[in-house]
Amino acid sequence: MANILIVDDEQDILDQLPSILERWGHKTFTASNGFEALDVFQSNQIDLIVSDIRMPEMDGLQFLHKVQDIDKQCPFLFLTGYPSDESAIEAMHSGAEDYLVKPVNFDELKLRIDKSLERKERMRTIPFLKGMNWALLISIPFWLILGIILAKLFR
Repeated sequence: MANILIVDDEQDILDQLPSILERWGHKTFTASNGFEALDVFQSNQIDLIVSDIRMPEMDGLQFLHKVQDIDKQCPFLFLTGYPSDESAIEAMHSGAEDYLVKPVNFDELKLRIDKSLERKERMRTIPFLKGMNWALLISIPFWLILGIILAKLFR
């Protein structure tokens, strides 16, 4: 179960999307603009954000940059009712995980959410695996030297 923040200025999305994500086993938080979303993000442990790009006051890209200042690992999926190549490219260059066009295909959204959460989990394990690699590299020479010394002692 993941904590997912849904940010959109369309009330229909804020009414419909949380119940769908909750049926998939996630806990949801909602916000109707970037400022409200930033408050929710800072006061809760959020695992993934689904946000509209075009919103009043603070748009989705500005919100993404603010989130990245706090947590660079939080996956961000953009929704938009105004698709263009420029906005998709800008979203992806800004660090968004993915970009979907409204009306949203819920099967596609589920797939993208699952992939984003899996990627986040893999990224979380990388520091542990790097540490294990270093531990093995450091310990091998010690055991090798100890083995040589013991072999010479018991000849």
